[in-house]
Amino acid sequence: MQFEPGDRRRVLPRHLRPQPEPEVFSYAIRPARSGDLPYVREIYNHFVSNSVVTLDERRSSIPYWREKFALLSKLGLPFLVAVSPAGVVIGYALAQPWAGKNAYRYTVEDSIYLGPGAGGKGLGVALLQALIDACEQLGIREMVAVISDTKADASIRLHAKLGFVEAGRMGRVGHKFGRDLGTVYMRRALRPSRRRKFFSTGSGR
Repeated sequence: MQFEPGDRRRVLPRHLRPQPEPEVFSYAIRPARSGDLPYVREIYNHFVSNSVVTLDERRSSIPYWREKFALLSKLGLPFLVAVSPAGVVIGYALAQPWAGKNAYRYTVEDSIYLGPGAGGKGLGVALLQALIDACEQLGIREMVAVISDTKADASIRLHAKLGFVEAGRMGRVGHKFGRDLGTVYMRRALRPSRRRKFFSTGSGR
C-alpha cells in the first residue's frame, strides 16, 4: 500500500500495536574471583547501611573481603557470585565455618545477599541451591543460617523453600538503629556425595 503526499498514516489502536518483548532477567552463577570483591563489598555494604538483615554496623573494606576470600579458598569452601550478561555481580553466596573449633568441620554457615533490583526474580533460590550443591560435593553434612528476626521474612521463606527448618531463636542479642534485635537459627541436613577432607580453621580449642 502506498501513501500519497499529504496522506496521514492510520494509527493502530493500542491493543493492535506490536508489544515490546519483555526484558529477560538472566545471569550466570560461577565461583567468585578476586576481581569480584569490590562488587561484593558494595552489595554487602548496602545492607549494612540500610537494613538489619546484617547486624554489622560498620561498612566493610576491600582488605576484609580479600582476607575472607583467601580463607575460604584455603579451606576449599564455596564462594559463588551471580553475574549479569554485562559482567556485573548482582548477588553472591558463600559458606563459611560454623565455628572455629575443628569438630565443627562438617558444618557451615551460609551467607547470601542480592544486589538492589535483583530480588524477587528467583535468583536467591538459584544461588542458595548452587551453594548447597557445592557443599554436598565437598562432603559437608550440615548448613546453618543465622537470620535477623526483624524484617527478614524473605530470607526465612527462602531458606524454608529449600528445606531449612527452624532450630531456635535468641531474643535481644543485637542492637542496631536504636532497636533490639534477635536472631532465628535455621538448619538443613545435607547429603554429602563424598567424604569431607579434614580442614583446620587454625583454632586449637
